[in-house]
Order: sequence, then C-alpha cells, then structure tokens
Amino acid sequence: MDARNKCGHDKGRWTPGQPAMSRIIAALDWINRAIGLTVCWLALAMVLLQFAIVILRYMFGISYIFLQEGVLYMHAALFMLGAGYALLVDEHVRVDVFYGSLSPRGRAMIDVFGGLVLLLPSLLVILWVTWPFVHRSWIFLEGPMSVGGIPASFLLKSLIPAFCVLLSLQGLSLILSSLSRLLGTERNP
Repeated sequence: MDARNKCGHDKGRWTPGQPAMSRIIAALDWINRAIGLTVCWLALAMVLLQFAIVILRYMFGISYIFLQEGVLYMHAALFMLGAGYALLVDEHVRVDVFYGSLSPRGRAMIDVFGGLVLLLPSLLVILWVTWPFVHRSWIFLEGPMSVGGIPASFLLKSLIPAFCVLLSLQGLSLILSSLSRLLGTERNP
C-alpha cells in the first residue's frame, strides 16, 4: 500500500529536512491513525460480545445488563474515537455533487473552506454545549445508565469531547494539507 494518503502528504512519516508544516500534518495524522487502528478492534470485540449475549440469553436464559451496555460503550467508542481516522483516510460521508469532478486545487479550496467554516466551528459549538454535561458527570462520577449496568457513564460521556478534539485535530491537518497544496509548498512524491 502506498505510504501517502489521498491528501498527498506522508502518513505520519517524519523525514530529515521535511518542512515544518509537513511535520505538523504528519504528527496530527499519526495521532488519529494510531487511535483509529486501535479502536477498529472494537468492531470485532462488539461482534463477539453480542454473540455471547445472544448465546447466553437464548441458550441458557441468562441476561446481564452490563454486557449489553458493554456493546453500547464499544459502539460509541468505535464511532466517536474513529471519526478522525475516517476523515484521515477520506472514508467519511461526503455529499459531493461537484467535488469529485474538481481539480486538486479546487478540492483543496473546498477542503479549506469546509474545515474553517463548517467543521471546526461545528465541533467548537458541540464541545462548548456539551462540556458542562460531561464535567458534571465527572464531578459525580456518574454511575450506570440502568440498574446492573456499567458504573461509568462519565466515561461514555467523555467520548463527546474526545470526538471533538480528535476530529478537530484531523480537520486542522486537512486544512494545513490543503493550504500546502494551494500554496505549492507540498512535497512531491
């Protein structure tokens, strides 16, 4: 597999003499790549846990709420922590009527605009609005959602600011990469 992503910069590789912007982009990409490649294992764990829940319930008549909440926690972690990785590998949902037919320069202009005007402000609003909710949950070390559930709702709620931070970092990387492309400072392969 090619060591370069669709944005045209190295995937987390730092080389001597690399421009500062490229090093910053590589560092930001590395963070989401490491987290994304780690949390992807939650998909397998979720399937196995859900399979165990079904076997326990229908073969043995046993049901544990904390196991069912475990699937919920893993599902939330997979999607909230993996969002930055999805943006990194360009596998996020995109409604592109025109984007696919544009030149690389046109795509870069849309990516800069989208990142600065749509993505980052939205994430800041989400972080601002949800922070008191998450903070209060940590103050009280909020317990399970249901009787017999996982006694750590505060950890589940912490995924919201983590989502905002990780997606913001990757958005910043996309903006910097696009600016680099627009300014012609991007390294050639």
